[in-house]
Amino acid sequence: MKLKTRLIISFCLILFVPIILGYVLLGSFRVIQMNQMGSMYSINGNYEYFTNSMPLLNYYISTEVEQAKVWIEDGEDLLDAGNLKKLNEKANSNNCFILIREGEEIIFDGSEGDVLTAEDLPRYGQNGSDVNVIVYLSDTSTAVLRQLDFTSDGRELTLFLVTTSDRVLPEVKKLALDLGISIIIILVLTAIILIGWTYQGVVPQLRYLVRCTEEIREGTLDRPIEFHGNNEISELARALEEMRKRLQADALEKIDNEQEQKALISNIAHDLKTPITAVKGYAEGILDGVASTPEKKEAYLRTICNKANEMNSLINELSLYSKIDTNRIPYNFQRLNANQYFRDCAEEIGIDLENQQVSFNYYSYVEPDVEIIGDPEQLERVIHNIVGNSVKYQGNEPLRIQLRMKDVGDFVQIELEDNGMGIAAKDLPYIFDRMFRADASRNSKTGGSGIGLSIVKKIVEDHGGNIWATSKEHMGTCMYFVIRKYQEGTSNE
Repeated sequence: MKLKTRLIISFCLILFVPIILGYVLLGSFRVIQMNQMGSMYSINGNYEYFTNSMPLLNYYISTEVEQAKVWIEDGEDLLDAGNLKKLNEKANSNNCFILIREGEEIIFDGSEGDVLTAEDLPRYGQNGSDVNVIVYLSDTSTAVLRQLDFTSDGRELTLFLVTTSDRVLPEVKKLALDLGISIIIILVLTAIILIGWTYQGVVPQLRYLVRCTEEIREGTLDRPIEFHGNNEISELARALEEMRKRLQADALEKIDNEQEQKALISNIAHDLKTPITAVKGYAEGILDGVASTPEKKEAYLRTICNKANEMNSLINELSLYSKIDTNRIPYNFQRLNANQYFRDCAEEIGIDLENQQVSFNYYSYVEPDVEIIGDPEQLERVIHNIVGNSVKYQGNEPLRIQLRMKDVGDFVQIELEDNGMGIAAKDLPYIFDRMFRADASRNSKTGGSGIGLSIVKKIVEDHGGNIWATSKEHMGTCMYFVIRKYQEGTSNE
């Protein structure tokens, strides 16, 4: 569940649950209280008594006044201390009290406090015993009384049966207190439940993500981050999982790069050792007088020069490899006439291969005016690297290499085919990978840095082309790559 939805539900529950439960409790308390009032005061549980105290006050006072009348008619002495105490106790049980006044003086006060004074009471004979008299004691307190005039030994006396708003219906006050406490309890319980629900839905997941983040910080990247649902925390977990995968891939790539760097250093060291050993040997031969004739000296020096060129090629490959690794190969793209450019390359390569007793032929099947966009220096490097690979891996038969150029629509296709050792089918998909070498022995004849074809692939792809190969073991290999033609009015980037 989304956090937004969870908060909306929590808001609705906080708003409506206390209202609904409070209404139910109010109804329940009202029924209970009215039943208690009915049984306590022998009245019907009418809601009118609950909302309006006057009917109930009238009921109380009428009962006590009738009792006092009965006593007077029976000749009872109301001024007797025992009778007054008994009548006042009965009145107190109904939340009333009695006052007896003679003239302007109150001679009996059952209120146990100065509630009413003689000035607050009506005069003798002013009201009948069936009339309610309301006396306002203050802004918040009211007294309701009944007046019963009688004589005793010629004395004019008045009995007042009084109840005040402070003494009426204590059950109402209890109900208000109970209801207030219940509402507070409802609010507290609702808050606890919602806090617990929100806590269980959010905090454990956040703690789990914190642990996962700490593991990632410590370098533990092989443990997947689990996530369920489609809420905000799941989205965060999904983002962290993507970050973990990327960091793991970067770490693995870093390890692979380090291994490649070590392999490259090892290959270069091995491949430099062979020509250096040869240079050292031939130089010592000249110094020791082994090359005693001018012809031998010239042959030794030519060998030293060739080996120096091999070392220079290896160093150039290493320099270019570092630029490939940082995507900083310097390109100088130009419009080139395809026939003229590749014919010049063929002539230059042919001279070198002729000195190595390699047969080389060039064929063009492209119109004379076809142009390409390319860097002449880097494309020449592509041709030299592929041809150099063919020379390294030549078979037992005399090596023959063909360079063919064909028109394939929007591209010019270059094919370089040889009759060398060929490549095993299991190795063919990997020949353009960095540091891959099909010949693990790295003997002097087939030695190499293992980065030549990866450089070729990078240059061709940066020209917007593609490269691939076909091969059969002991029969030869054919390398194919395509370069986009130059076309007027279109982007040739």
